[in-house]
Amino acid sequence: MLIYALVNPILPTIIPRSEHSISRKWISRNAVRVLYHLREQGYDAYLVGGGVRDLLLGREPKDFDVATDARPNEVKKVFRNCRLIGRRFRLAHVHFADEIIEVATFRSSVMEEPERAATALDQASLPGFEAASALEVPVVPGSAALEGEAPVNGGAPLAAADVAKPKPPRMLKTEGGMILRDNVFGTPEEDALRRDFTVNALFYNIADFSVIDYVNGMEDLRKGLIRLIGDPVIRFTEDPVRMVRAVRFAAMLGFEIEKNTYRALLELKDKVALASPARMYEEVLKLFMLGEGEKTYQLLRKTGLFSELFPRLNEWVDSESNGFPHTRIGKAFEWIDTCVQSGRPVQPYMLFALLFGQYIEERAGLLRASGVNVVEAATKAVAETLAEEAPRVMIPKKVGLLMRDIYWNQQRFEKREGKHPRFFLRRPGFSDAYEYLRFTSEVTGERKELRAWWKDFIKANPLAPAEQKEIQDNRVKHARPHRGRRRRRGGKNRPPAPNSKA
Repeated sequence: MLIYALVNPILPTIIPRSEHSISRKWISRNAVRVLYHLREQGYDAYLVGGGVRDLLLGREPKDFDVATDARPNEVKKVFRNCRLIGRRFRLAHVHFADEIIEVATFRSSVMEEPERAATALDQASLPGFEAASALEVPVVPGSAALEGEAPVNGGAPLAAADVAKPKPPRMLKTEGGMILRDNVFGTPEEDALRRDFTVNALFYNIADFSVIDYVNGMEDLRKGLIRLIGDPVIRFTEDPVRMVRAVRFAAMLGFEIEKNTYRALLELKDKVALASPARMYEEVLKLFMLGEGEKTYQLLRKTGLFSELFPRLNEWVDSESNGFPHTRIGKAFEWIDTCVQSGRPVQPYMLFALLFGQYIEERAGLLRASGVNVVEAATKAVAETLAEEAPRVMIPKKVGLLMRDIYWNQQRFEKREGKHPRFFLRRPGFSDAYEYLRFTSEVTGERKELRAWWKDFIKANPLAPAEQKEIQDNRVKHARPHRGRRRRRGGKNRPPAPNSKA
């Protein structure tokens, strides 16, 4: 389909300003500035992706992305406030005081040079990527010593510095077809065809205020469908994270996943395990922190993707404790959704503390029953849980430390005599621990009297703004992993070596 598009270009559907709802006043002023400035410099530039989709649906976009025919280095020359990022996808970030506008060069899935399978060296050069299979080490073309030709310099082997370093490939895939690097530049048409879903492939043209549609995305938008562009099996194989994104968009927008896309997702869901654990951490935050976490959770469970993301936790959810099913995770996402929808920020550590809460509590309870003290039991339960999940979702150590604090601070609420309550109220992490107490008490019906006592105590002992800031600053410092003192090397006070002359 993509190769055919080069020979017989697809004629896009152009939706004029009078037939769509997008107005410039709803677009970020910084994004509009970037679009106009690129056009003034002679480049094509469009607003693309989720921003266009959300504007057409009457939703407030989370961010605004731009696509252009300017290469990344050319974008950097146009904008002094630009930084180039990414290796898998080379992007330009244009920085403003309160916003970053992401600018991407039009890309293509078709290239003149053949695609190259990733080698072990290629995979090692990509942070966070875990090899799906053992592949051969690349041979440098043109090297006589490596290709079996007669060596130069009188038979001496070539030094490493004499071998020309090969230029990194623009398109790089594993043997299984997963994309590792994709920097093949193309046309607007090719860029639309290589995007993931039809509803995310609409372009807004600032020149005449029209919407450009190459993939029938407007029709799917009206029908409420999440449909992959191209063959779903190939597209999910290229990037397994697209399966997670399909679920997120379906839940967030209230759409259905198109039947062929859904069938391929069920067939290939185990491929999610090949994605970078660090990248999956970022995707999980997007899944559950956009205000539709409970719907997302139910759809992940229905498709089986939850078991691929959190295998041990999923096994536990499928089991029972003392004859009761584990339903608290769904309640946790409902609580998070209420916070997000009311404008209250939810931090990643609180998300994961609620997600794993009951599981870790049970695990810590077994450790306490074996004689481990409360603090050590909470620490060990958190560490073991995060280690189990690391191969799929790499939760940062800092997040784990803050989760641990929330769990072990629960015991402090029991002490209500003397100066302890006032001291605890001013400890870093008190507010997070109290929010967790509130949630668990409301869900389980336990510790109601304790929650009410602390609610009254907080009202009677309000903190001054300066105290709140100090506590927050201490909270950040407290969350940093402890690093031992660096050993001093050399210096005037270094003792002499045993056999040296003083």
